Amino acid sequence: MSQSLNALAALGKPKKLLEQVCDVMRLRHYSLRTERCYCDWITRFILFHGKRHPREMAEAEVTAFLTHLARDRNVAASTQNQALSALLFLYKEVLKSEIGWLAGVERATKPKRLPVVLTRDEVHKIFHHLHGTPRLMAGLLYGSGLRLMECVRLRVKDLDFGYARITVRDGKGAKDRVTMLPLNLAAGLERHLQKMKAQHEEDVEEGFGSVYLPGALARKYPNAAREWAWQWVFPSSRLSRDPRGGERRRHHIDENVLQVAVKKAVRAAESAKPATCHTLRHSFATHLLENGYDIRTVQELLGHKDVSTTMIYTHVLNKPGLGVKSPLD
Repeated sequence: MSQSLNALAALGKPKKLLEQVCDVMRLRHYSLRTERCYCDWITRFILFHGKRHPREMAEAEVTAFLTHLARDRNVAASTQNQALSALLFLYKEVLKSEIGWLAGVERATKPKRLPVVLTRDEVHKIFHHLHGTPRLMAGLLYGSGLRLMECVRLRVKDLDFGYARITVRDGKGAKDRVTMLPLNLAAGLERHLQKMKAQHEEDVEEGFGSVYLPGALARKYPNAAREWAWQWVFPSSRLSRDPRGGERRRHHIDENVLQVAVKKAVRAAESAKPATCHTLRHSFATHLLENGYDIRTVQELLGHKDVSTTMIYTHVLNKPGLGVKSPLD
């Protein structure tokens, strides 16, 4: 967002507008990632139209900007829709503008892609090249079906070793769910937490040790931010300054750490498949279905709103559909 503010430093009103956008998003408890993303798209929209104020623009300008993204920048449909969502938020929530005209702006159709899925042998080869914290995190993606950011944002209190389960807080769609904690990872996770607890105690002794709390929890429970239960399972290796409040604290690990580690492991395993962190989640779902688990159970573990989303994983089963075999077989 700092780049967005710098780019609009000489614009006067647009800079003030951007601050209003941040205020509204924080009031509605949007994540910092979403805040930065929306501010960036709004900045691009204003600069694309010669620094005109959004109040002076309407459907034609929005359509022209989205067309520019697709035709000149060749962005994906999901990226184009992300830009449109940012502009919808600007006009509806910040400017309080009558946005009936935005209903005519067509959203790009996202192509339906089949997920990349690894075999069990391919998963083992990739894990052979993962070590330390990235291995533990990748284990949770494959062994528990977590999304990348769900894994990164895990707190100590979300791990239940007694019942071998993980509570995913505020997942996609702002939903909580429960999934399994792989017994294979339990011992490694407990050793990891012992090291992190020692690090947290050192931070507290040095006057730090406070962690970000969602919503108004920091005001409701003033001491909770320093309690061990609220700490990140995978904290950053260094202290940093909170961009919102300015307090120095230890945030969770950057997701790029795991992404780079998995990318290197896939390359080292000489896998021909374009596997990523999310591929491990796809493989989790597919392998559960191959083992005969009910698709509704898999749907709950993944946190899918509709079972039709989970059905996509049946495309790689050994017996697709109702056990249909090819005439050639």
